[in-house]
Amino acid sequence: MRLLWLKLSRVPHSCLRQLCGTLRCGSFLATWRLGVLALCLVALPAAGQDEAAEEPAAEEQAGETTGEASAEEEDYSFEEITDELDEAVAKGLAYLAKKQNDDGSFDADRYGGGHVGVTAICCLAFMANGELPGRGEYGAVVQKGLDYVLANAQESGLIASENVSHGPMYGHGFAALFLGEIYGMTEDKDVRDALVKAVRLIVKSQNAEGGWRYQPIPFDADLSVTICQINALRSARQAGIDVPKETIDNAIQYVKDCQNPYDGGFRYMIGGGSSAFPRTAAGVASLYHAGVYKGKVVEDGLKYLERQLASGNDRGAHEFYGHYYCAQAMFIAGGKHWANYFPKTRDRLIKSQRTNGSWDSGHGDEYATGMSLIVLQMPYRLLPIFQR
Repeated sequence: MRLLWLKLSRVPHSCLRQLCGTLRCGSFLATWRLGVLALCLVALPAAGQDEAAEEPAAEEQAGETTGEASAEEEDYSFEEITDELDEAVAKGLAYLAKKQNDDGSFDADRYGGGHVGVTAICCLAFMANGELPGRGEYGAVVQKGLDYVLANAQESGLIASENVSHGPMYGHGFAALFLGEIYGMTEDKDVRDALVKAVRLIVKSQNAEGGWRYQPIPFDADLSVTICQINALRSARQAGIDVPKETIDNAIQYVKDCQNPYDGGFRYMIGGGSSAFPRTAAGVASLYHAGVYKGKVVEDGLKYLERQLASGNDRGAHEFYGHYYCAQAMFIAGGKHWANYFPKTRDRLIKSQRTNGSWDSGHGDEYATGMSLIVLQMPYRLLPIFQR
């Protein structure tokens, strides 16, 4: 099985994506068979993974219900990938490629200069199109971005540039997620070394409640920063890096404790506060990534998200952040959730794209463009972290 994955991993993912696009207008059976093949390929463990990857996931050991969230997708089938989507993605990637700095970074306009978190997000957008370091049309872009992230990886494990907001753990979480996706596909030794240290720092800085906050110390916690770390740990574990079971269990409990029982939404911190669309989307997505696929917490969270979407409360200052996570949650939930969510979101994003290929945000156009491209490329199914 490992030998099969090793051989297949040498095939550029962009070829698989193009094949998907070629067959999508063909028979339903042909498309379905290709989809099954693609899901099987991304589900296989990478060749040469650590022994830890062979063990049951920590969340499975904890007794949580795992597996696909929905078995009813065929009842809600629709055309996910359209010509307009492909064109929007091509324009967006071309825009980002032009905006990359000489040192490989991407800017966070709000904070000035290169930012490891925004760089990771933009590089993940390229990887969602099948690009890898040195491979594909934008392989050089991903390589330069990777070099920048590694250059900002400290001996302590912290990955941070000078341009940070509040503290470095936001950027660290996204950067570690990026390294996890890279290592899972390339097994690069330098990437592994930086990733292992990044994971150790995350584990050491988890607080008593099970969460994380702005600084890499086990003091207080908030849901937003916590979710970044959960996704990074999931990607690292998926790539074969050891992640303690206790760390995952405690993180799951923290996210659950942040849910408001009266409406199913998620608040910013355990201590109290109102629910909101962005952090609820992040909360549900993080539970899925931690292996919690069913239960009242997830179901109530999905219902809250759908109410917010129906009433237009998904817009605002953190719209791109919210949909980055909502797309993941709805995709993993599958069935009617994905069918009701994605066509409307896809079409709205395409309509709001500017002529130069970017999206506009007060947090920076490169940030907004990277987030939007990841959402639009969910149907390509090429990033392992976003698989069911």
